[in-house]
Amino acid sequence: MRPRSSTRHGIRRKFAALSALALGAALAVAVPTTASAAARVDNPYTGAKAYVNPQWSAKAAAEPGGSVIADEPSFVWMDRIAAIEGAGDAMSLREHLDEALDQGANLFQVVIYDLPGRDCAALASNGELGPTELDRYKTEYINPIADILDDPAYANLRIVTIIEPDSLPNLVTNAGGTAGSTTQCATMKENGNYEKGVGYALHTLGAIPNVYNYVDAGHHGWLGWDTNFVPAAEEFKKAATTEGATVADVQGFIVNTANYSALKEPYFKVTDSVNGTTVRQSKWVDWNFYVDELSYAQALRTEMVNQGFASNIGMLIDTARNGWGGSARPTSAGPQTSVDDYVNGGRIDRRIHAGNWCNQKGAGIGERPTTAPESGIDAYVWAKPPGESDGNSQPIANDEGKGFDQMCDPTYTGNGRNGNNLTGALPDSPLAGHWFSAQFQELLHNAYPPLGGSSGGDTQAPTAPTGLTVTGKTSGSVSLSWTASTDNTGVTAYDVYRAGVQVGSSATASFTDTGLTASTSYSYTVKARDAAGNVSAASSAVSATTSDGGGTGTGTLKVQYKNNDSSATDNQIRMGLQLVNTGTTAVNLSTVKVRYWFTPEAGASTFSTACDYAVLGCGTLTENVTASGSPAAGASHYLEVGFGSGTLAAGASTGEMQLRFNKTDWSNFDEADDYSRSTNTAYADASKIGVYVGGTLSWGTAP
Repeated sequence: MRPRSSTRHGIRRKFAALSALALGAALAVAVPTTASAAARVDNPYTGAKAYVNPQWSAKAAAEPGGSVIADEPSFVWMDRIAAIEGAGDAMSLREHLDEALDQGANLFQVVIYDLPGRDCAALASNGELGPTELDRYKTEYINPIADILDDPAYANLRIVTIIEPDSLPNLVTNAGGTAGSTTQCATMKENGNYEKGVGYALHTLGAIPNVYNYVDAGHHGWLGWDTNFVPAAEEFKKAATTEGATVADVQGFIVNTANYSALKEPYFKVTDSVNGTTVRQSKWVDWNFYVDELSYAQALRTEMVNQGFASNIGMLIDTARNGWGGSARPTSAGPQTSVDDYVNGGRIDRRIHAGNWCNQKGAGIGERPTTAPESGIDAYVWAKPPGESDGNSQPIANDEGKGFDQMCDPTYTGNGRNGNNLTGALPDSPLAGHWFSAQFQELLHNAYPPLGGSSGGDTQAPTAPTGLTVTGKTSGSVSLSWTASTDNTGVTAYDVYRAGVQVGSSATASFTDTGLTASTSYSYTVKARDAAGNVSAASSAVSATTSDGGGTGTGTLKVQYKNNDSSATDNQIRMGLQLVNTGTTAVNLSTVKVRYWFTPEAGASTFSTACDYAVLGCGTLTENVTASGSPAAGASHYLEVGFGSGTLAAGASTGEMQLRFNKTDWSNFDEADDYSRSTNTAYADASKIGVYVGGTLSWGTAP
């Protein structure tokens, strides 16, 4: 074996041409000093400069057009014991970390992926350890990784780990009793070595102060059904409290790892219906409660808090290959001739079936790595480096423990996990993790947002946003709006900065910043970004001071709201609500009522209400509409939501409640002047929605 020092010097020479490229990769504009990088932070991606893997970067840059994404940060995969010291020409874990220091990065991302009996439902990613080799996993895999990560030389790096993709979700869906079950998964459920291995990894790596553990949580097309959703959360909690681990060892969860599920479905929602038939009944949705990864991730985060994880946990979403652009990308909703036509005509995800996962034809690069893009989301990341194969399309002999999975064969007609459909896989694919040039080219071609910049495309930045204004504030949030920017090809997003550090992004000219401190002044600017990645100059700054309590009085409850209704003039009012206990003692929910004030305008004076989804269960809620005793502007009536029983623990949330109501004659509302309505589409504190405990206003300001 070559001495480590000569290996590093060889790597430096080999990738010298890429050094400037790698040094330019950053997830946010602020680059912390050594001292700030060493401190534990709530979101490791805030203000971080992430490591660019020079070996992946070189392969990407060598592809036609690939230089446009070659400087993007992605995760390094430790997919076998030999990867720790470096197998073949691959860099070792220590060499990657040393290179991160050389780049001036302060964020390093690594996938921990070598459980006993790994990926019991997909042969392409089977591992080297047998189902009972838990001791080898601990002593030959996790312990050596921990020893390296705990080296003081790396103490100023924020090290983000993904803990064991596909393991725990398989125990929920593929370990017996379903069409997709396998004997291998049943074995792993019975012996408990997935849970023990994950727990040991969390406990061992979580003891290192600068390590941030994120547990893999599947994707919406795997765990989004009500029969899977809460059982999966319970399984994650079980693993996180095994082998010495606690929930404090978990920074958050990641969804869509190495998968293709669309980030957002802009043209249909799970609450839509066609000719009286819910979209959940369509063949594609198949009664799932979620149609995209963002809604699934945000709901799962709420459920994990309910399970006892910290209220500030964050979610990651792998967006490396879920862009679904190109000529096949829909531009509007599908026809309303049937619910299947409506969904299939408008869905961004163009897979044959949401269970298809191997080298998907038609997929594209997705959102570039971005910090805090949505409420509850720590970052969009590239967990699976684009161009690395998911598995081989035909049997290939190898010494990596990787089998042949028919889901990677484009001629295979499927199994119970994908509804017995064709796989949608690309032909002629190599072993999992090996470079797949044809896939990389397809991902570039179908990227969304489209690629530009250094590939010879658009280089013109948008104009700076103007008219930045504070439109509302509570004790814990500030709402902003601004005048839209212009661009030669079109603005795709606005990045919002608080005191110079990016705190989120918005596709529209408005944003609500949450999680703030009462009676505190904050300064904001906004920059516009186009599809090619060109960024405008910053807007003029605006300052806002949060209120001193948001009208909460002496109560400890607050309500958060998001607008689920894209039209203010249709025949339904739809919203998402969640109740949060900010106090130190549990609250008896049977004493609590939530009121949303509105005006019905003309038409019927009677109403129908519905609960489409609630983490607590729709059966535990009561909803009715009542005329206000003292009508005020925008508030002649209110929807009152009650809770039949139960308690809300200190620091806990009820989780999402998706509610709607209509007049019995289905005449239209005009919600624009409604007292409680807001336009935010992510959860934010709502001071104009009242919370009553024992009949006394505890949160909010009544009209």
